[in-house]
Amino acid sequence: MLDMVANSATAVDPVVHAIQQSVAPAFLLTGIGALLSVLTNRLARVVDRFRAIDNKQSETNKGFHGEMITLGQRARFIHWAISCCTVAALLICIVIAALFIGSTAEIATSDAIAVLFITAMFGVISGLLCFLAEISLATGVIDTSSEG
Repeated sequence: MLDMVANSATAVDPVVHAIQQSVAPAFLLTGIGALLSVLTNRLARVVDRFRAIDNKQSETNKGFHGEMITLGQRARFIHWAISCCTVAALLICIVIAALFIGSTAEIATSDAIAVLFITAMFGVISGLLCFLAEISLATGVIDTSSEG
């Protein structure tokens, strides 16, 4: 009886180990999800502002060309940030899957997992840099010279 319990424990060990290893990537995935939520909200605000200016411009024939160009640039930066973070999230999902596949099939996947994880980190870094550039554009239109 004890032999059967010992054998079942060794059969579960690789799965338990994979779950332990996948906890950090799962938290990272949650953080990327929160970042994607912020980015999509910013994109929605840019699109709404663009539409409002476009409607106002067609009604009054006033020139909002400069602001529309800035909004277009902001939308592109947000688009790239969303794309980079989404690719990073997909890579993290593959890392989690590879952790389970590697632990249950006893395949040496550590090099592949490391490359995927590092690539995912570069995706998050790129997304954050695009986000920073978009923030810079958004705050660049604020005139601080009128403060006294």
